[in-house]
Amino acid sequence: MEVDLFDEIQRLRQSGRRAALATIVQIKGSVPSFQTAKMLIRDDGSIMGSVGGGCVEAEVWAAAQDVIREEKSRIMSFDLTADSMGDSGLICGGKLEIFIEPILPTPKMVIFGAGHISTQLSKIAAVAGFRTIIVDNRPQYANVERFPEALAIYSESFEKAFDEILPDANTYLVIVTRGHQEDESVLRWAVGTDARYIGMIGSKRKVRTIFENLQNEGVARERLEQVCAPVGLDIGAVLPEEIAVAIVAEAIHYRRAGFKHPQSKKLYQTTH
Repeated sequence: MEVDLFDEIQRLRQSGRRAALATIVQIKGSVPSFQTAKMLIRDDGSIMGSVGGGCVEAEVWAAAQDVIREEKSRIMSFDLTADSMGDSGLICGGKLEIFIEPILPTPKMVIFGAGHISTQLSKIAAVAGFRTIIVDNRPQYANVERFPEALAIYSESFEKAFDEILPDANTYLVIVTRGHQEDESVLRWAVGTDARYIGMIGSKRKVRTIFENLQNEGVARERLEQVCAPVGLDIGAVLPEEIAVAIVAEAIHYRRAGFKHPQSKKLYQTTH
């Protein structure tokens, strides 16, 4: 059964769905299950496997909804004695602890631009567990030879990619195109999506100028304040490989922060 359960976890992750996995991690006394027993709770409420039945599973199921939503693990303790569980008919005289962990989709990083930084970024992001997608309007740069690890490559136009890519809370957008105009065009589209993370490369002056242009067009300031620009953690990166590491590190920070995203740099606030 466990093989099938883990196959199902893999299927859910690859299809972009969420779930929670409950595992019995400790047993004392007599309980209606065994240590390491598992139950998978899918995002639609359906389950696979069992951790003992009765009100234990009902409580685990309810807690799993919070784990899926908050993307944070938790441990639950149950005392299955006659006094505490007698009303449910589950009298075993034992205790158990159940660990519930979130099962999250494999994250996608969409990289706009196929230059030197992007080749390194795609490699490092793939190692860190992201499935990368490359977008550039230059086929001589955006191709499988330069990005063999990429899940998909769009090499016609940015606009066509906008129509086909549908960012969600599992999507990380990184804007590192070859020019200010392309960066601004991509950012204009990006801030209107549901992407979990948006980062754009550039100097503070460039970022401020693009932000001002977009706000003058009617883009809400609150949307712009969520953009990480300049992109990447400030680690003094200079080389393409170092910049890529800084960007992936920042994306991981957003990924692991759960549903409460970390504060963005809010450069727009600090420069006005």
